[in-house]
Order: sequence, then structure tokens, then C-alpha cells
Amino acid sequence: MTFVEHKKPFRYQEGNLTVTRGSAWSAPGCHLGCGVLMYTDADGKLVKVEGDPENPFNHGRLCVRCLAVPDAVNNLERIRKPMRRMGERGEDKWKEMSWDEAFDLIEEKFKYYKEKYGAESVTFWQGTGRDIAAWITRLAWSFGSPNHGPSLNGLACYAPRVYGCIALSGSFWVGDFSQQFADRYDNPEWKCPDIIMVWGNNPLVANSDGAYGHWVTDCMRRGSKLITVDPKVTWLGSRSEVMLQIRPGTDAALALAMGHVMIEEGIYDKEFVNLWCYGFDEYAEVVKDWTPERAAEVCWTDADSIREAARVFAKADGACIQWGVALDQKEEAVTACQAVASLLMITGNIDNPGGMIKPPEVLMYLNGWGFDLISEEQYAKRLGPEKYKFYNVGVVAASAECMIEAMETGEPYPLKAAWIQTTNPLTCMGVDPQRTLEAFKKLEFIVVVDPFKTPTLIALADVVLPVAMFPERNGIRCGDGAQRIETINKAIDDPSLKSDMEINLELGRRLAPDAWPWDNVEDMFSAVYDSIGITFEEAQKQAPGYMPFEYYKYKTGKLRPDGQPGFPTPTGRLELWSNMMHSVDLPQLPVFEEPVPGPVTTPNLYEEFPLVLTTGARRWNTFHAENRENRYLRRIHPEPAVQINPKDAEKLGLSEGEWVWVEGPKGLSGETGRCKRVVEITPTILEGVVSTDHAWWHPEGDPEKLYDVFDLNVNQLMPWGCGPSGMGANYKCLLCKIYKVDGGE
Repeated sequence: MTFVEHKKPFRYQEGNLTVTRGSAWSAPGCHLGCGVLMYTDADGKLVKVEGDPENPFNHGRLCVRCLAVPDAVNNLERIRKPMRRMGERGEDKWKEMSWDEAFDLIEEKFKYYKEKYGAESVTFWQGTGRDIAAWITRLAWSFGSPNHGPSLNGLACYAPRVYGCIALSGSFWVGDFSQQFADRYDNPEWKCPDIIMVWGNNPLVANSDGAYGHWVTDCMRRGSKLITVDPKVTWLGSRSEVMLQIRPGTDAALALAMGHVMIEEGIYDKEFVNLWCYGFDEYAEVVKDWTPERAAEVCWTDADSIREAARVFAKADGACIQWGVALDQKEEAVTACQAVASLLMITGNIDNPGGMIKPPEVLMYLNGWGFDLISEEQYAKRLGPEKYKFYNVGVVAASAECMIEAMETGEPYPLKAAWIQTTNPLTCMGVDPQRTLEAFKKLEFIVVVDPFKTPTLIALADVVLPVAMFPERNGIRCGDGAQRIETINKAIDDPSLKSDMEINLELGRRLAPDAWPWDNVEDMFSAVYDSIGITFEEAQKQAPGYMPFEYYKYKTGKLRPDGQPGFPTPTGRLELWSNMMHSVDLPQLPVFEEPVPGPVTTPNLYEEFPLVLTTGARRWNTFHAENRENRYLRRIHPEPAVQINPKDAEKLGLSEGEWVWVEGPKGLSGETGRCKRVVEITPTILEGVVSTDHAWWHPEGDPEKLYDVFDLNVNQLMPWGCGPSGMGANYKCLLCKIYKVDGGE
């Protein structure tokens, strides 16, 4: 392992301030874990956060969210003691309790439900994947519950791309931005990608798959050219060789047309395909009819631009794709991801310099840390696999949709309790939040772990556990798109708070002591790092550290468990025709399916709701439902907005800055949902498409009205339910109409 040489220790004095070097993860946080310097005064108060210029990950650069962390840490509205609900759910009446009292009560309740109804009756809910995910799943598995996962319909974030890639290649792949090397862009083995295709992602604002967005601009300075696929012309899109504005939900059609061009013009990598790909003839037959003209009509884009994108990508000496949740958030997400990943395979951009590389195996929450703790008998009770066969081939989470249904019906068995940690489902992940609320209310006992009161906490919690933020705790980082390990280092000592990991460890020792043998979290972190031969304390002094990396592992047998050359698939090749998909009766080859409802599939609904709505637009100042209570960050973007093309705004008589209702059908249920938005008129959005940000609530609002969440949450336009794989849901390809608030009541 290669460690970065630091000029100073991880904690040092700078004038009258103490500086602690570390990694910024959650809470609050995003997917990245940037290197930070945290400055505390003589009273131990956090006064400033800056980027660590010695950290190769971000080279000292930080977004506004990290810069504003002192305001979050010092926020007077934070919860600092455990609380027990005293009134009815939703009344915001609480009594403080000690940590021991809280743990005693949770232990008593969880053990009671386990004994009377089985461990599967207790559900464990988590948010987006960060460093906390692995501890929650271990807590669930060690308790004996197979019912854990995000409150996200169809696991429609990251997972469809992960399992779409696994279905074709046995592994997930990320773009090669030199993130795996301590010396980064100066490493002699690395090659700057000729082409970076940014697909359904705005990496300067969003950070999918552990990719720091400014790596793209770093590569641009070194010669990389861009192709961008997005309904909006982003900053990167405006600087692209090809900018493809497409109708949301039509990504697979575009990818199939690009494959058509590559094969028709003979510009794919024939040698690589012959040696390492399986099912090419079948794939070629599928894309044969997908001419650029056909795809252009489907996608609302230009046929010549499709041809140009295909040619530029295929002819590149090293090309990668930086993709995002736009591919995950439609019902046919897995097959759309297959279609895009196939472009990488037929051009030979797998495991090569400047192409796509494999994340490290030490990444805990992909490896199922603690999965051995749950018995086969208990794991077989997981909700989801009976309805969705894809959950039987590697997916370890339960289906949120199936857990909601079980709450409502008591079938196939009753659910009685919930552990909710790092998630705010009524505001962010959970669709149809009114239905979600009513389902959760049927549970007898709910614990919420959060640093602030949220709509979910007010509406549902029986016990509340406050949680430390990243400057107040120790932690570890493993991989997530880079070959690096880092530590989250405590800069503030607040004995009233516990970290997520401390909470999980203490409760785990009560519920399943053999699975949680450590005296403290630092020992637990060292146990995780044991496989790479380092303790937490050693890593704390030296991190970040970079694990060995090499390209073309498929040639030397380092991707397959049997040590043979090739890929970890049944055929040993990249499977354009997927045996894994065949085993679960899903399409073996990529296909395009029109969104339902949509302009093509439901023309009558489209007449009533004539705009295509994409949700989840990322903003600089927020990360999902976080940061709304930060006064500095709210000034940047104070209210939820809907972006609309000037021509569409003119047709509807809308003006910049006025409040409107965005209303749309909840699938084919016959019901509609709506949310309030502020109009933002911009020529960068494709005509006929509108875009809005998600996860809105007003922390300054009335808690007994759940902070206005049912006025603001765009998920009210979405029903529970996914495509045939159980992965992917229509968060980003909906129908809607827009009308003024004062004219549409």
C-alpha cells in the first residue's frame, strides 16, 4: 500500500486553532469523502473547514456544503439527547432520556418482536450509500432480519447500474480518472481518456459512484473531449463535442442506435470482441433496426448527432462513461444500463487505461460485510425475491415496495417495528409519501436516528437517537470508486453524542453480542482493515493510502476466482447476451421500452398532462433531504424550483419566480399527485420537458404539519411499483401539467 507523505501529523496547531486532518463523510455528507482540514478553537468549537491540499482525491477543493459544515455542527436546532415520544405520533411531544434508557427500551422491544413474531418482523431502513450502510446491514443480519434496505422504490439509485454491469461482466465498472493512484495524473501507467461520455449525470454538482466531478475538468485540461447526454445543457454539456438532449426515459434507444452505427460502420473493436465478448451476433441483430433516425424520433434529438457521438466514442483511444441515476430511475433501468454498458464492451473500454476500471473489493457495502451472520432459513424470509426473481442473483436488500405492502396487509407475515437510520423516507426516497406514511403508522414501534427533527421523525418516531456529525466522530472509508482507504477523524469531543457506528455497535452488543465482539468502534474499524494489514490508528496517522492497482486483469486471471484469463461470468467473457438475465427470465439482450405512462404509451394522459417531468435535479447547496436547515446554504437556493423552457412557459403564461402546482398521474392508478414549485425559466432545458429538484421540506415550518412536506414533495406524483426486474422506478420519466397556485385550487 502506498501512503501519501504529509508535511504535518493528522492533528496539529495553527496559531490558536487546532487543525484535524480527515475525510468528510456523513452526516452531513455526500458519496465522496473529500479530504478536509477541520479547525477548532480553544473551547473545542468547530470554526472553519477547508479542503486538504495534500489529499490526492480532491486536491484541496471543496464544495459549499463542506464549507458550511460549521453551521450544521453548531446549529441550535440539533437534537443532542435521546428522546421518547409522549403524545400521539405527529404531535411533536417528547421527553428526554438517557442513552442507557433508550438502548434498554429498544433492546426490550426488538427482542420481544423477535421472540413473538420472528426477527423478520423488525425492518431496517437506510438512506443512500455512504460509510454508514455496512453497519446497518450488519445490525439487521446479526439480529436475524433479512428485511433491510433503502426506502427507495426499485432500489432506483446505483443498484440498477451495478447489477446491470454484473449481469454482463461479473463486476461493476467506473470511469478511469486516475483516482486509483496516489500520484494521480502523473502516474506513468495512467492515460487520460480521449473521450468522456457524461450520461444522465451532472458530475460538477452530483457525485455518483464516488466520482469527484472536477476530475472531468482536470481531464479536459489534459485533452479529454466530452459527449454529454442530458435533457438539459449543463456547463459540461455546453463544452462538449456532442451534446445530445434527449427525452427522459429513452436512454436505451439512444444506446442501441449508437451500437447500430458502430457495427454498421465497422468501427467497433473487432479484435477485443472476438477474444473477449460473448453474444455479439445476437447483439448485432438487436441493434440492426435501431437506426439513428428511429432513435432520434423516439429520443427527441438529432440523428446526425447520434452518428457523430458513436463515431467519436468508438474511435477514441481510451473512452469512459460517467453515468448517473438518470439510467436507474425508470422501470426498465437494468436493460437500459445493459444497453449503455454494451457500448463499452464492443469498443474494448473495459479494464484499460483511460477506460473503465473495477472498484476495489474492500468496499464493505458491496461485499455484504456480516452476511454470514444470518441463517439461510432467515434469509429465505426476505421480502422481494418471490415477486422479483432478480433479487435471487446477488441482490441482498429487501424490496421496499414489498415491505410497504407487508406493513399494509400483514402478508406474508406481520411487520411490527422499524429502525430508520440515515434516511428521511417521507421526504426523499419513498414514493407516494401519504401511502408510505400510513403504512409505517401500522408498525407498533419505530426508532429514528437523526441529528435533526425531520418530517419522518415527527410523523413516525417512538424513540429518537441523536447522532454525531463527521467532525464529531471517527470512521473509515474504503474504496467507492477509488483504490484508497481513509479515516474520518474526530475534531470535536461531544460526550452527549454517539456516532452512527457507536450506536450500531452498542445496540449490536445487546442484540447479538457474538457478532459485535469489539470494545469500541476503533477496534471494529481495525477489524475491517485487517484484510489489508493495517489498524485504524495506523491508518489515521498515514491515510490516505492507496492499494496496488493494475490494468488488464482479465488477461492475467485476476478477475476470475479460478485464476483463468477472462471475466467472472459463466462464459468467462463479457456477455452481450447475458446468462445471468436468462436465469431469471429477463431479457438477455438490451431492449428499449417506452415509459408508462408516457407520450407514446398513454396518449390520452399525455394530452391532459403534456409535459415530460424529470425529478431529482441536483443543486450545489443540498444533498438529497439534507442541508435545508443550514441558513447559509438555503440562501443559495431557498425554495424548490421547476425548470421550464421559455417556449413552454410562454404557452402556459408563466413568469419567472411565481409559485405553481406541478401535477401528474400516479402511474395508471387513476389518481394524481401534485407539489408546489417556483418557476425557473431557462433555455437550457429541452422543450416539452420540465425538471425539478427533490426531497424538499421546510425545517422552519410547523412540525405538526410535517414541515410542509406534503405541499413540497415531488414524490407525490409517483406510485409504488417497479419494472419486471424489481430494479428501477419512474422517478425521472413522468408526465405532468403546470398551473399557477392562485388559479388552480
